[in-house]
Amino acid sequence: QVQLVESGGGLVQPGGSLRLSCEVSGSIFSINVMGWYRQAPGKQRELVAASISDGTTNYSDAVKGRFTISRDDAKKTVDLQMNSLKPEDTAVYYCNYYSNYGSSWGRGTQVTVSS
Repeated sequence: QVQLVESGGGLVQPGGSLRLSCEVSGSIFSINVMGWYRQAPGKQRELVAASISDGTTNYSDAVKGRFTISRDDAKKTVDLQMNSLKPEDTAVYYCNYYSNYGSSWGRGTQVTVSS
């Protein structure tokens, strides 16, 4: 079973930066998608960024140009660099692993953007 543990959340002022990290344990399949999602209070969970094992990356329009997803398959980590943060980026951020054989979620890490 794949397990995911997020870290790096916290409180940051508008315009600031944070880097989230996700450590993956367990057996993963070579063809997979690693993603970061977020859920703000009262809202549905939404995809922020995804990294496919073939090298493709995708971003939501809300974060395109500000966030960067990166993965290290040897270390089994996936990071999310968040720059130019806005108050509307405040949410719990979740790491996700997906393959044809199933999906796993981390417990999430809180990101709060406030002055």
